Amino acid sequence: MSASLKDPSLTVPTPPKGDRGGSVGIARNLGLVIALVILCVVGVVTAGERFASTDNIVTILRLATVTGVVAIGMTFVITGGGIDLSVGAIVALASVWATTTGTQAMADDVHWIVIVLSAILVGTACGVINGLLVAYGRIVPFVATLAMLASARALAELIADRKTQILRNQGFTDFFGAEPLGIPVIVIIFALVTVGGWFLLNRTTFGRRTFAVGGNPEAARLAGIKVQRHTVYLYALLGMTCGIAALIVMSRTTTGSSTHGTLLELDVIAAVVIGGTLLSGGRGTVVGTLFGVLIFTTLTNVFTLNNLSTSTQNVAKGVIIVIAVLLQQRIANRKP
Repeated sequence: MSASLKDPSLTVPTPPKGDRGGSVGIARNLGLVIALVILCVVGVVTAGERFASTDNIVTILRLATVTGVVAIGMTFVITGGGIDLSVGAIVALASVWATTTGTQAMADDVHWIVIVLSAILVGTACGVINGLLVAYGRIVPFVATLAMLASARALAELIADRKTQILRNQGFTDFFGAEPLGIPVIVIIFALVTVGGWFLLNRTTFGRRTFAVGGNPEAARLAGIKVQRHTVYLYALLGMTCGIAALIVMSRTTTGSSTHGTLLELDVIAAVVIGGTLLSGGRGTVVGTLFGVLIFTTLTNVFTLNNLSTSTQNVAKGVIIVIAVLLQQRIANRKP
């Protein structure tokens, strides 16, 4: 044991300065800010007042909420050395479960908070299952979450009988559709999740353990961190954010459907990678993820205002992802 502890390769990694607000992180985030500003300039030049209007800015923020909330949870999982391909299917299952006749009847009898708890509990439960399969079942995250993707989507279809379920609880709709001081509640929820995620990752022991587990799980284990248990926590956290995202989708569409969240995982992972979180684990940034989400949402908005096809949007997103990964590799190769 002592020999292993002296092995430099088993040293518990310290989070890079970029994750703590150092020069590397400032430079990275500055690049993201510049990219976002350039997109905004392009939007103003090509779409004029249609892009620069207050209503359109609010629209962009609304569109960013679902991807953004899930991306915050994904930042923790990828920083911890994992990945989750099932987030879109989990959102669908949570929305369907929370809008079943039984759940809505209970909400009518008790309170609409029953719908909220149902969605969050279903999402968290799916996350726990993913975590158990990865941590204790020792199944590769890609395979384990791919299985959850298929299972959760299929279960949602069975529960809903392939039909769209209408959300009829007025209390739920009124709360999530409100706009205090002109700011939509769903945008406020996104902001709270982002702030909470930043604090948890950068100012708590949980965050430090996440960096350690993602950077070198064996060293983390030797340092006394319960790596398997912590991995389950990370996937459970992501599942919880999927449940919250399901609530946002339900409030925007007033439905629960097995088709909700289709291909959501691609946008989420792309936003996290663009933001500067390493796919190999050990480095993550919530602030970068926030900018990644805003960049992708703004890009989609600009393309939509200019009547460009979805195919063109996807090509642009693909190019951005490739560039981001190549830059990550160059940065990683420069490390001593």
